[in-house]
Amino acid sequence: MKSEIIRKLIKTCGKKHVLTENWSKETYCKGWRYGSGHAIAVVKPGTLLEIWKVLNVCNDSNLIIIMQAANTGLTGGSTPYGEDYDRDIVIINTMRINDIHLLDNAKQIIGLTGSTLYDLERKLDPYDREPHSVIGSTSIGASIIGGICNNSGGSLVQRGPSYTELALYARINEKGSLELINELDIYLGDEPEEILKNLEGKRYEKKDIIHSKKIASDNMYSQIVRDIDSKTPARFNSDDRLLYGASGSSGKVAVFAVRLNTYPKPQKSQVFYVGTNDSEIFWKIRRDILSKFKTLPILGDYLHRDCYDAAKKYSKDNFIVIEKLGTKFLPTLFELKRSVDLLSKKFSFLPNKLSDKIMQFFSTLLPNHLPKRMENFRDSYEHHWIIEMGDEGIYEAKKYFNKFFKDNEGDFFECTEKEAKKAQLHRFVSASAFGRYQTIYEESIGGAMSLDVAFPRNEKNWFEKLPSEIDDLIELKLYYGHLFCHVLHQNYIIKKGVDPKKILEKLLKIYDERGAEYPAEHNVGHEYNAKTNLLKFYKKLDPTNSFNPGIGKSSKKINWK
Repeated sequence: MKSEIIRKLIKTCGKKHVLTENWSKETYCKGWRYGSGHAIAVVKPGTLLEIWKVLNVCNDSNLIIIMQAANTGLTGGSTPYGEDYDRDIVIINTMRINDIHLLDNAKQIIGLTGSTLYDLERKLDPYDREPHSVIGSTSIGASIIGGICNNSGGSLVQRGPSYTELALYARINEKGSLELINELDIYLGDEPEEILKNLEGKRYEKKDIIHSKKIASDNMYSQIVRDIDSKTPARFNSDDRLLYGASGSSGKVAVFAVRLNTYPKPQKSQVFYVGTNDSEIFWKIRRDILSKFKTLPILGDYLHRDCYDAAKKYSKDNFIVIEKLGTKFLPTLFELKRSVDLLSKKFSFLPNKLSDKIMQFFSTLLPNHLPKRMENFRDSYEHHWIIEMGDEGIYEAKKYFNKFFKDNEGDFFECTEKEAKKAQLHRFVSASAFGRYQTIYEESIGGAMSLDVAFPRNEKNWFEKLPSEIDDLIELKLYYGHLFCHVLHQNYIIKKGVDPKKILEKLLKIYDERGAEYPAEHNVGHEYNAKTNLLKFYKKLDPTNSFNPGIGKSSKKINWK
């Protein structure tokens, strides 16, 4: 049976693009940070029509289908997890299909299933426009579709979660039949093969494009984030407001393409570096800017001093690679890392995660890479906030900070262009410091947890102060996040001999009591429980539970049994 399935897959995509050996599948079967499992094959179609044919083979053979693009997620949502599935699994990796179509002078785009945020940013640059995300996931080669399926957030204050109501996707219906759903609002024909060929071949005209009431971005977020007295978070993955078709689908459908809005670049921008030892100061600034400024910030990313230090030591190599070679090289670097780590697994005498240990050693030989004014702020202040303003907002911020810090603890400085780039890059690479620390000290620590939490907009005590019975069990806490949105990434290294699961239970209970939502932007994957509304959405999209079963710690059984 399996051999016949493999034969059909090879006939569709070619032998080169059907991976069946364990060593060749491992990169695709293992999450970037979390989760792994077994698949009978990894298939890499080269056209949209090939994806459709592969989906039919899988459905006819009663296989589990896991759709995968760049596999850069942090919660294991695009790979198998465990060995307790009731059917064989096929992973369909879409990264060979990476075309991007520009519509209406680049005011909108169509991103095909394997297109990346990095390529989109490059493609929009001549038009002075930007995609939803321009930092973080952009740099590591993340896909456009992945952001939509996960309702990913990001650093940009004005734009909110990645969202569209315009998409082309396939689902398996209640009868077990595969069907193609064209919600792109572009007439492409009537039959699946015709629709897919016409889209990929750009065989449509301006008259075929419909401008309906459906939206291609979260057009409400700028108002939502300004509501500073609300008892609910501004954005989180399971928000009913943002569950529609492909958006928030978490791999429960096969997405061929999405249609999205783009954004005009600001004519001018200025980064302000703000520091304080009193978390309440940032609470005041946040409320003032969101409620009183005419112009919303472009970006507002928080970094705690401990995280600053960890990033300086354990993310230096990533920082320098990006600074010297650009983000274009980063996906290549990650692939190289994976290859080295696979090699270390093949030869038992080599240490686990060899790439990280090599890179960490060489990074210690490199000189300090951070600007003097940032280092002075590190010595003076516990809390750091990188705030970028554009156009009229620059003058508003200058005037405000000069007045505010005459009467309040803390200080700020206006970054030079070089300092701004280094500050934002330092904050971005801080996310990798947690994983590097975990790798270097894996024998001496008890475990690690990386939580992604959205706090209510009216939350005053946004900075976490844990009760001693929990705090005493934690070796290291690293805090960073998007402070205007009240989204915090809270990373914990657990002491040796302590059960991380018990700490997690206590932490989640605290978040629940505070009215927080989690995950905020990384999606449930296989790490979080899907809430009732999200599970209901999954079941509606995928009634037979054929796509990505087990997501959100849900049933892995056919028909959700």
